Amino acid sequence: MSSSQLAEKAERYLERLCVEIPNRRVGSAGNRAATDFFAETVATFGFRTECPEFACIDWAGDGARLAAGGELFEAAPSPYSLGCAVSAPLAVISSAAELEAAEIAAAIVLLRGEIAKEQLMPKNFPFYNPDEHRRIISLLEAKAPRAIIAATTRNPELAGAVYPFPLIEDGDFDIPSVYLTEDVGRKLASHAGQVVALESRARRIPSTGRNVVARKAMAATRRIVLCAHIDSKLNSPGALDNAAGVVTLLLLAELLEDYKGGLGIEIVAINGEDYYAASGEKLYLEHNRGKLGDIALSINLDAPGYRQGSTAYSLYECPDAITAAVRSAFRGYADLREGEPWYQSDHMVFVQNQVPAVAITSEGLMEIENAVAHTPKDRPELVDCAKLVTIAVALHEVFNRLYAASRDSPRSSGVNTTGASRSACRE
Repeated sequence: MSSSQLAEKAERYLERLCVEIPNRRVGSAGNRAATDFFAETVATFGFRTECPEFACIDWAGDGARLAAGGELFEAAPSPYSLGCAVSAPLAVISSAAELEAAEIAAAIVLLRGEIAKEQLMPKNFPFYNPDEHRRIISLLEAKAPRAIIAATTRNPELAGAVYPFPLIEDGDFDIPSVYLTEDVGRKLASHAGQVVALESRARRIPSTGRNVVARKAMAATRRIVLCAHIDSKLNSPGALDNAAGVVTLLLLAELLEDYKGGLGIEIVAINGEDYYAASGEKLYLEHNRGKLGDIALSINLDAPGYRQGSTAYSLYECPDAITAAVRSAFRGYADLREGEPWYQSDHMVFVQNQVPAVAITSEGLMEIENAVAHTPKDRPELVDCAKLVTIAVALHEVFNRLYAASRDSPRSSGVNTTGASRSACRE
């Protein structure tokens, strides 16, 4: 199939995932439609698919009403928060030290300033959870205010381009919360000590989600895993984040339709990178307990194909032979450039478990995070499908080089097909 034909397919895939399917948030009908689409499409290229399921919650928010001193203040329910209808005195807190000293069980708390400078990690998030975040969450739960109002600014590294960002996005945290801009928070703070009324219309909906795992050459004892998260944030089409990565996997699956190499292939649409519980990642690790050492290389695609700039890749704990194969394959494409390490996506699930990894994203990732990620602006017109084709073709070449290396020198390649894994990646 020609590059132009693959690009046309990529455009159709993007249209399906971002326009025809209205939302891919975990637990939603759109998320289930997206995983169905991926599973059905990849199966047409001869892959054998499994769709392991996990319990999760969907969520619906229908706005909030916040009143104090005869004024109304614009606020929004925090994603995955419980709803509420409460009236109580307003306590204003700006630091963890103030929170530790405060008596707020009968109050509605406004968090602003230093304590609200960055989005708090969900209380049970398994992969990254700073001590300061855990301390704040623990104090809030122990002191049990009637509700929380968070005044925030921008936090692109954790919350994308959303402004204001929800300080708390956590279905395991049961104190109702809303969020608003720093400017609105400043005005609300002038009502400290006065009774404020808050109604947040929000509800949690029990649901299910699933990963899609597609395999070829299953008899091989060594495999290469390629993944992209298929979920998106609430109310975002998620074209760059991360339909573009999912589309690239589908293009590569087609290029591998006739694959008969000695290395196993596992293509995973993982479901949870933009979800507070990382449910798909945890399920994948659970199903691969004791088997991660069989992975010769993991490759993660997240936010590739941005129309501005080139494609960036980075390598993590790769043996020399794999590093050489990747760099030599990518060197033939002017639009693929080695970039700085990036520690915030699903490749880190593998790196933390001593599995060699490659991450592929866009050179303009910071611009994406600052301007469009997690918002309604993340639409298909931001994606250059020709770049997705280039990535798929280059990855196909990486496969060919790694398989050739494993046949020519199985002991030194780090990707042998006999099950004797490279010790430096296992210890």
